[in-house]
Amino acid sequence: MLKNLLARHRFARYAVAATIGVAGVLCFAPFGQFWLAPLIWLGLFLLLGESGNVRQGALTGLSFGLGFFLTGVSWVYVSLSVFGGMEWWLAGIAACLFCTVMALFPMLAGGLFKRWQPSGNWSQALYFAALIATADWLRSWVFSGFPWLAVGYSQAAPSPLNGFAPLLGVHGLSLLVALGGALLARPRQGLIFNGLLVAAGLALQQVPWTTPVGAPLSVALIQGNVPQEMKFRPEAFLRTLNQYQRLIEDNPAQLTLLPETALPIFFEQLPPMYVERLQKAAWVNHGDLILGTLTGDESGYFNSALSLGNSPTQVYSKRHLVPFGEFIPPGFSWFLQLASIPMSSFSRGSADQPPLAVAGQKVAINICYEDVFGEELIGAVPQAGILANLSNTAWFGHSLAQPQHLQIAQMRAAETGRPMLRATNTGMTAIVAASGHIQAVLPAFTSGVLKGEVVARQGETPYVRFGNLGFLVLAGLCLVASQLRKHRATSGPSRKPLS
Repeated sequence: MLKNLLARHRFARYAVAATIGVAGVLCFAPFGQFWLAPLIWLGLFLLLGESGNVRQGALTGLSFGLGFFLTGVSWVYVSLSVFGGMEWWLAGIAACLFCTVMALFPMLAGGLFKRWQPSGNWSQALYFAALIATADWLRSWVFSGFPWLAVGYSQAAPSPLNGFAPLLGVHGLSLLVALGGALLARPRQGLIFNGLLVAAGLALQQVPWTTPVGAPLSVALIQGNVPQEMKFRPEAFLRTLNQYQRLIEDNPAQLTLLPETALPIFFEQLPPMYVERLQKAAWVNHGDLILGTLTGDESGYFNSALSLGNSPTQVYSKRHLVPFGEFIPPGFSWFLQLASIPMSSFSRGSADQPPLAVAGQKVAINICYEDVFGEELIGAVPQAGILANLSNTAWFGHSLAQPQHLQIAQMRAAETGRPMLRATNTGMTAIVAASGHIQAVLPAFTSGVLKGEVVARQGETPYVRFGNLGFLVLAGLCLVASQLRKHRATSGPSRKPLS
């Protein structure tokens, strides 16, 4: 029936591909229908298989990508229009262009699938899975990288496939999900494979990749809920400072975290009496406070996390900056004339910054969307027993960005076998266990403090030790295995007819 529909209507395949892409967003937070993921990528696999040539395959992948990204990262429009000061129509064009660039990656996968499509269900499934996962991996570093909504994120806890995260990372999970979906084209094969995959994932969840170290640490994660439109206004400055001071003093803990740029001023410009009050609050609890603020020196200014308390003052400065939000790529200075984004010319922090030694533990800090780049985080992990993310997702309003970002943090915790602390301005402030499961979370768009306890971990998961190497080897093996049958068919001995 589908084949006849696609044959009769020229653009039907592209409309179906876009619809499947839209439905694919349901696999991710906040919807959490992780079981749907293999069916989504089965749909794309079948459409590509029915494509008549490379052009149709590429356009099918592009259509899928447009539906997927225009729906899944629609919050880019909110950031540009509502808080970035762009005219609504211009923000709409910019958001569409951004999503189109992201859709070029599934477009590439679709075109390559048709260009060297092998025969046989297993060969085609291996080839398809390797291409989909590799496209996600490419998206994680091309154009500075934007691996948001990589297929594997759909399998963060509580999915049983979350057990593969410490072994293969998010991109390895992308490959397994796409392979499981493609094999469902032959239901019996597909059901057996997916059943074995679930069983293996559950078994891997029982492996103690890391072990606890030290006593439980009391933490207080502060969610200020300062509206983005008020964050940098002078009239709101003192109110913001007083709010954070009150929340810190009223919620004692060994380790207290404030969100990204919670104090929207250079740390050196803060009133000395205010800094003393914060320092005293940390001293009283025999602990430390990590706050998001701005720092600067002769080389520029930085989006930083700074510690105060019993431990010596330490600073981590963000190193993976957001294009157009925190730095303007060469040739795009005109963008500043169309948007009013404060503090959009940050300098990059050093690539080899050590974890912060606070509250008797070493904490690997990452700021905002730095936690999307799993392989960049693992450099500090062998020394650090805890991960901590400071974010301000108020830029994206009431959108899918906040639950999606929390799901990404779940994947980082599972990959590294470390608990992840998230202190955010508007949500979602959370404590994520080393298994990737959410231990506690505050409601979004509320002012409050999330209190709890975490235990640091030591040891290295395979992903921490090898990064994406395991995934790349697996993807390479899938590509080679998928083409073996075709190679044997074309290079085998020719048989002459009997005379």
